[in-house]
Formats: sequence, structure tokens, C-alpha cells
Amino acid sequence: MLRALSRPATRLMERWLPDAFIFVIVLTLIAALAAIMTQGTAPLDLIQMWGDGFWALLQFAMQMLLVLVTGFILASSPPVRALLERIARLATSRGSAIILVSVVSLAASWINWGFGLVVGAIFAKELARQIRVDYRLLVAAAYSGFVIWHGGLSGSIPLTIATPDHFTADQIGVVSTSLTIFSTWNLIIVAAVFVAVPLVNRAMLPLESEQVLVDPAKLGSNEALRPLGPDATPAERLENSPILMWAIGIPGLIWLAMYFLGGGGINLNVVNFLFLFVGIICHGTPRSLLAALDEGVRGGAGIVIQFPFYAGIMAIMTGSGLAASLSEWFVGISTAETLPFWSFISAGIVNIFVPSGGGQWAVQAPVMLPAAEALGADIPRVVMGVAWGDAWTNLLQPFWALPMLGIAGLKPRDIMGFCVVHLLIVGVIVGGLLLVL
Repeated sequence: MLRALSRPATRLMERWLPDAFIFVIVLTLIAALAAIMTQGTAPLDLIQMWGDGFWALLQFAMQMLLVLVTGFILASSPPVRALLERIARLATSRGSAIILVSVVSLAASWINWGFGLVVGAIFAKELARQIRVDYRLLVAAAYSGFVIWHGGLSGSIPLTIATPDHFTADQIGVVSTSLTIFSTWNLIIVAAVFVAVPLVNRAMLPLESEQVLVDPAKLGSNEALRPLGPDATPAERLENSPILMWAIGIPGLIWLAMYFLGGGGINLNVVNFLFLFVGIICHGTPRSLLAALDEGVRGGAGIVIQFPFYAGIMAIMTGSGLAASLSEWFVGISTAETLPFWSFISAGIVNIFVPSGGGQWAVQAPVMLPAAEALGADIPRVVMGVAWGDAWTNLLQPFWALPMLGIAGLKPRDIMGFCVVHLLIVGVIVGGLLLVL
């Protein structure tokens, strides 16, 4: 049944879903028209707020580019690649390959969203080298595991409200992660998604005659760099010496140890620092690391050009009041029992235009929290409803897929047909559990 459903969805996306850059331009125009028609925003005011917010994600865009590059450096190092090869050998059939990449991506994304994006893409490429399986579904399975991230250890919204002096602390206080991420009901949702996603991916596996395969030679070399010859220059010998790598890599690892022993937490900068310096040690020589860097950076063009446009969309949605109005409409049809569910639905819609967990919470918190207090709803459930909604429609929004697609060498249209099936099923699972738990 799901295989039959995935066929028209895949054909539809392949035919009608444009390149991610076209998608972000269309979203910009939709957000602008909606702000003019529903909020009465003047066109010149709209252009002003769009331009003022256009570069608001520069730091984040650089962080995301580094997630791609440093993650690729680490994952393509000889020790890590050997480990991925051994794990990939556990897959003995097409179906087991799909299930394995789904489980690995889910586990990695629950630990940290950036880690999950990179590990999932690299592992999918490794499986494609060893198993003749539809490459589109393999990468889609890796990306589908990302849907779990906001219910996991790096969930930005629950971590925000668990931080002293967060921007809504005067209203709700500090909310422990034991009431959100580690609550029984959230762990049940995580477990349900963890079971459903691999099974759905396996059920969508195309028939062998319908598979779209990839030439392993196009996935990058898996061979070690050639050794130096006897006539190598001093510069070449320095590029192949491990001395410099150890000299800079060990201080980096010492800093990480000091940071974590001092009680430091995981954030995007720390993840990138970890990927980079462990990668430096694992590559062993500058020449090996620079070869991985050259290959990894090729997939970053989409991040560089598209993230500023998403920042502009976020500025339109927040500055015009469009996102708040949308949230208020859902609050208006809610009760104490249904508010977590409608928070989930509204967050899913807002996320298409504001694909940032922290940015979305800044927009929706001033609407959702007073509503939760007025209705007597459970605030941690409402908060996690927004968090899961933010993660849910990432299955349709290519913003977060860009780093993974850059590594895998695919376009959004190649995987989104499969992701649409997940969008429907995950929506039913998470939304239903938010209503009944």
C-alpha cells in the first residue's frame, strides 16, 4: 500500500517540485502576498522589513555550512569510514539497508540534529556503495530520521525554557527537561516515531525493476591517498606529516575535555568544534584532511545562497504579525485538552515559512503561553506540541535537507515524494498521541 502511495507522490514531486532556490523564492512571494492581504501591510513596509531581516541568519548559515563541512571531514576520515563500512555490512539485502539507515539516522538525530544530518547522509552513501538499492529512498530514509530531533537531546525549544533567564521565564519559570524531553508521554511519542519511520521506509521500497540506482564511482573515492614517492618535495612531505595535525588536534581535544568537565552543554558551535578536531586527529595528515574538505564543501552552495532568503521570509512573517495571527486562529478553536494538538498543527504550518526552532518559538510563545494559562492547559505539552510541529513539516520543507542533499549529491525533488508519505503518517502518530496521552 505505501509503495503504491509513494509512486504518485514521487512522480508528483519529481515533476512539480522545483529546485530549492526556486522554492524559497515562491515562499517569499506567498508570505508577502499573505501579509498584504491578511495583515494590511503596505508593500513598501513589507520590502523594508524583508530587506532589514535578509542577513539575520548569517551566523547560523555559517554554522550550518560548517556542520556540513566538518561533519564530512570527520565521517570521511579513515577510522570513521572503516567503522561505517563495518556497520554497513550488517545490511544483507535492500530492505535491511533501508531499515539500517533509518535507525542510524533516528538515533543520531535524537542525540543531536546536526550530527544526525551528517551521519545519515554519509551512511547512506556508504550503503549505496555496498548494496544495490534505490538511492533516492536511501537518502530519504536518512532524512526522515531527522523528524525526531525536536523531541531529543538537542531540541531547541525545550532546552530554551529549561535555561535560567530565558525570555519567557517571568511567565512560566524554568521548565525542567524532565517535564518535556524526558517526560513519559514524550518518550512514548519518540518510541512510536522510532518504530514507524523504519517500517514506513521499508514498505516504500520500490520493486527492483523500478529502482533508481547510483554509480558507486560517483559517490567519491573510498581509497587512501597515494603514498609519497622518493622525489617528494619538502612542502609535500610537510603536507603528509602527522606532526602538525597532532600539534593542533591535541589542544583542541583538551579544550573539549575542559569544556565538558566544566559542565558545558552541547550547542552547534561545540558540535562543529568536536567534528573538526576529532576529524583532524582521525585524518592524520593535512593532505588527507584537505582532500576531504575539497569534496565536502561542494555541497554547500545551497546553504550560502538560500539561507538569507529564509531570513527575509522570517522577517516578513514576524514583522507583519502574520505568524502570530495564524497561531491566534488555532488558539481560538482550542480547549485545554486540544491545545497541544492545535499547537502542533499551527507550528507545522508556521515552520514552512519560519524553519528555525528557536525563531519559531520566539514568534509563537507570546501567543501560545497566555492561551495555555487562560485555558488551564498543560504548558510542557503545549511547548512540545510546538516543538514536534516544527520538526514535523521539515519533511516537506527543504531548508534542513540542504546539508544532507549537498553531501548525497541529490535535489529536493529526488526525496520529497517519499517524505510526503512520512509527513502524513508522522502527523497522524504525533498529533494523535498529543490528543490521547
